[in-house]
Amino acid sequence: MNITYHIDDIEQVARQILAHTTEKVILFNAPMGAGKTTLINAMCKQLGINEVTSSPTFSIVNEYKSDKVTVYHFDLYRLQDKEELLNIGIEEYLDSEAYLFVEWPELLTPYLESFTTITIENLSVNQRKVILP
Repeated sequence: MNITYHIDDIEQVARQILAHTTEKVILFNAPMGAGKTTLINAMCKQLGINEVTSSPTFSIVNEYKSDKVTVYHFDLYRLQDKEELLNIGIEEYLDSEAYLFVEWPELLTPYLESFTTITIENLSVNQRKVILP
């Protein structure tokens, strides 16, 4: 499934993505500045999370909760190796029933049994293309 959208339509795109996938582990593949965090923010809103979401670039993981769901938003960009991944307690997160939204997931993929990968392409300043399996 491919979705081309204007940034103003991101809420609708987030709804489509969540309706399309049955996986709770979603990996985001995109270059810097492509809008990974913006899309994750919109997906959190669609899941009923009302708090402000932000990139966990320095904290590595942010936790968001609603009455019904928990979302862990990871930015693994700064992690260098498997040891650092294990040190953040990744196994506990994987064993949870929460949604895991992961930016820069390369170190994590060997630990995953099932997941959905979303690829985001920049088409212009305000236009993106999302590619889903």
